[in-house]
Amino acid sequence: MTAHLSNGSSNGVPNAGLAVKDIPRSNNFTSKLPSDAAFPTPLDSHYAPREKLGPRLVKGALFTYVRPERQQEPELLAVSSAAMEDIGIKAGEEKSEEFRELVVGNRILDWNENTGDGIYPWAQCYGGWQFGSWAGQLGDGRAISLFETTNPSTQTRYELQLKGAGRTPYSRFADGKAVLRSSIREFVVSEALNALHIPTTRALSLSLLPHSRVQRERSEPGAIVARFAQSWLRIGTFDIIRSRNDRSLLRRLANYVAEDVYGGWETLPSTHPSPESDLALPPPTNIPAATTTGSGTEADNRFARLYRAIVRRNALTVASWQAYGFMNGVLNTDNTSLLGLSIDFGPFAFLDDFDPSYTPNHDDHSLRYSYRNQPSIVWWNLLRLGEDLGELLGAGERVDDDEFVEKGVREEVAPDLIKCAEHVIDKAGEEYRAVFLAEYKRLMSARLGLRSQKESDFESLYSELLDTMEALALDFNQFFRKLSSVRTCEVETDESRKDIAARFFHHEGVTGIGSTEENARERVAAWLERWHARVVEDWGDASEEETDAQRMREMKAFIPKSWILDELIQRVEKGGEREILHRVLNMALHPFQDSWSSSDANGDVKWKDEEERFCGDVPRLGRAMQCSCSS
Repeated sequence: MTAHLSNGSSNGVPNAGLAVKDIPRSNNFTSKLPSDAAFPTPLDSHYAPREKLGPRLVKGALFTYVRPERQQEPELLAVSSAAMEDIGIKAGEEKSEEFRELVVGNRILDWNENTGDGIYPWAQCYGGWQFGSWAGQLGDGRAISLFETTNPSTQTRYELQLKGAGRTPYSRFADGKAVLRSSIREFVVSEALNALHIPTTRALSLSLLPHSRVQRERSEPGAIVARFAQSWLRIGTFDIIRSRNDRSLLRRLANYVAEDVYGGWETLPSTHPSPESDLALPPPTNIPAATTTGSGTEADNRFARLYRAIVRRNALTVASWQAYGFMNGVLNTDNTSLLGLSIDFGPFAFLDDFDPSYTPNHDDHSLRYSYRNQPSIVWWNLLRLGEDLGELLGAGERVDDDEFVEKGVREEVAPDLIKCAEHVIDKAGEEYRAVFLAEYKRLMSARLGLRSQKESDFESLYSELLDTMEALALDFNQFFRKLSSVRTCEVETDESRKDIAARFFHHEGVTGIGSTEENARERVAAWLERWHARVVEDWGDASEEETDAQRMREMKAFIPKSWILDELIQRVEKGGEREILHRVLNMALHPFQDSWSSSDANGDVKWKDEEERFCGDVPRLGRAMQCSCSS
């Protein structure tokens, strides 16, 4: 089951794949967790008038059976080949009618409407803290899960879901639809993050709904993204249960997350054996479920181990975001994955000029979800999860006592339970910081072309570089891509370093407030001197050619910036282009390549100018774009 927890990579191993009708399918989620009592079976939901399903409050349940709305003449715009391989679907299957009907919800593969047998689609119930305030019941308002499928080669299980498939009991005042604009953004960024090795939910396909018009700020064409993840559970799932004081369901969900999402209690991390241990290193595992380590207010039971696993995985993910300048834009608890996946892409963006206070969400007036704040906000969300699980964390070795399970905490032991829960959460916070910093340093070292780390690197290289970027208004990801082309022999003298420094400026020159070209060149050159010394030290006796070739592979990366996605949307939606979507997707799927162009029959390289433009300087009016949560 541990193979179930991967970043969706088949590691380059060829996979013949299966036809859609032959991929193994399951419904662990709906078979092991409670359904909506108003429509307890698929038959109850299937034959109910659509308006009877909701929107409404759903209590005592984690999902409602609900079918996708039927779509007329959908157009399949794009399919991710990487997603096809990771799910285990054979190449070419996207051309079949069965595939095209499946990914818009027009075909339910495993359900018999005469007998009610098989797997029926569902929408999840959850709540969430939004912008720091409790928002109550939220849920899958336009996302409907079809089934789970396990790749026979990797044994990774995914839940396939359609976004924009119609109203559910959790739609509140919305229409259950998704617009093409936001669907293109989610489709591309899901696969881009995965290719950058950042934990994320994935996107299989993008379909246009030509007969669907969706009213947002304007009337827009509708679309559906078929997306998948090892789990769509989020902190908000626990939030809604705790808000309703449903102790039994909260415990049941925790058991499900440990056993079915994480692959078993024995896979979860225990405490480190010594106070002197490096908290960033993986803690011991293989602790039996019934075992509680420690005692008293320092007791650490299996639910503490589950909390620790969720904390550590989210620390790794947010470190990746910071290293690549990615911002979710709306990091509410309902957008924070229990598996530490990047999830639910709304007003997201990658950094242009390095501005730590930048937020891509134009409704985020307090800058709560800015680049600078992401690590602390994810921890804030994890604190809410700690509160959700607090009773289980604090119970220690009493967590399975019949009296505790049935009645909860006795008043006389409540103070000790609170101290124990606080101890677990505090220690998890220390691990969060340690794991985040270690992973951030590792990734930043790789982005700078280094194989090893020194304690001094954080201040002399990382921090000084970021300060320089901010002061001179330099593009964050462009800096690393341009640095990848700098050969060590080019920065051996002060004069050559000042010449090279101009490569990192915008095409219109230095744009940092109060900076002149002369002092900008001097500042970048000073940093390049330290970087050159570290590269030479790090690579030792390796030849210059070997050093440059190997380090460059890790440094350059194509990043689907907001201006690129904006142009892509305009050309697909307004211009009717289709090939441009495939080209940008191909770049996103292979971000570390130098070129993605192909030659035609005459030997002419196609699309080279476009690729260079997409990998080049951000147009001045395309920098620091913002968008709304409306999608």
